Amino acid sequence: QVQMVASGGGSVQAGGSLRLSCVASGSFASKNYWAWFRQAPGKEHEGVAAINSVTGSTHSADAVAGRFTISQNNAKNTLYLQMNSLKPEDSAVYYCAADEVVEGVLLEHWMEGRSVESSWGQGPQVTVSS
Repeated sequence: QVQMVASGGGSVQAGGSLRLSCVASGSFASKNYWAWFRQAPGKEHEGVAAINSVTGSTHSADAVAGRFTISQNNAKNTLYLQMNSLKPEDSAVYYCAADEVVEGVLLEHWMEGRSVESSWGQGPQVTVSS
């Protein structure tokens, strides 16, 4: 079983930056696909960015490409999301998740399928004011 605790949310003005962290504990060693998701009020969960911890490849949603960067620490137990040039539409609760996925599955495809999961824990609130 894997426990993942995300932190680092807050309130910023448009154009500002925040860094989210997600610390995993338990049996996370087999998890190779990691990602950040978010849910804005009245909207479905959506994938933000994903990383393959084996290859290091990443994928970002079009809405955040060029502004957000996903990364991991060397121990592969902490996931980060550096968010720059924040916009009001980035306001949401952010979640992290990780799965053991067959290598070769596209990150964006896994992220899209993962976003419809019905069970989500708690995540940090990010609020961006204009």
